[in-house]
Amino acid sequence: MKFGISYSTPFFGTDPETIAGFARDAEECGFESLYLPEHVALYPGAKIGPMALPPSLPYADPLECLSFVAAVTSRILLGTGVLLLPYHHPVVLAKRLATVDVLSGGRMRLLTVGVGALPGEAQAAGVDFATRGRRTDEAIDVLRLLWAGGEEGVSFAGEFFSFEGVCSFPKPLGVRELPIHVGGSSAAAARRAGRCGDGYFPGGALTADERRRQFELARATASDPGNLQYTRWGTLDMSTADVEELARQGVTRIVVTPASAEPGRRRDEMAGFAGRFGLS
Repeated sequence: MKFGISYSTPFFGTDPETIAGFARDAEECGFESLYLPEHVALYPGAKIGPMALPPSLPYADPLECLSFVAAVTSRILLGTGVLLLPYHHPVVLAKRLATVDVLSGGRMRLLTVGVGALPGEAQAAGVDFATRGRRTDEAIDVLRLLWAGGEEGVSFAGEFFSFEGVCSFPKPLGVRELPIHVGGSSAAAARRAGRCGDGYFPGGALTADERRRQFELARATASDPGNLQYTRWGTLDMSTADVEELARQGVTRIVVTPASAEPGRRRDEMAGFAGRFGLS
């Protein structure tokens, strides 16, 4: 089992020293990876299910933050949980992601994408909310095509994106393309994870039976289900029995979030978890 940790800028803030301290603590404690979430734009009345999102929540850009994290760490892998792919142009995004990967020494390896759940956010980004799933599928194809393409250029003609003879450099470090994990708790997300993804990272309030069915759906649509990674949210107070149960369900990575924003208490939480599971 691998263990990641999430830094939520709305909860922990955007102070650079806080972000740097969190990242260093996570790396020193032995966590495999650090994740950041994304919202491109909020608005009054925005809700995900019953949960209201105050418009003043400081959702910092995750890739900018991960570039900063890369500069103050040396080992921890970089992830998004999740990056809202339909609100990014994939030609621009391919270069941004490859650049972070190169500058971090090949650590931008846990990109997790989702389609977004806020109609107003889609509208602000100039995206038809109803087409965001198809746009995401196409964007994944574009990212991989550009990363794999050489000096002769690559071409693409799709419903949303079209170009001819395009080259995108630098390339991801030492790999043909960056892994792409798919987040989301819908059946569509599970199918997308199997069909297009290297891993599945569901969220949301699902029952145990719903989670089982959706992971089965992801595996059923995967060309190589044995290599499909399965990431789940956990808590810092979870027991070894909890982790063993998730492992029995096929989970390969658990991502946790500290409950305290106070640096000393937060580090103690991290260190206690790391000690319990032998991370450091």
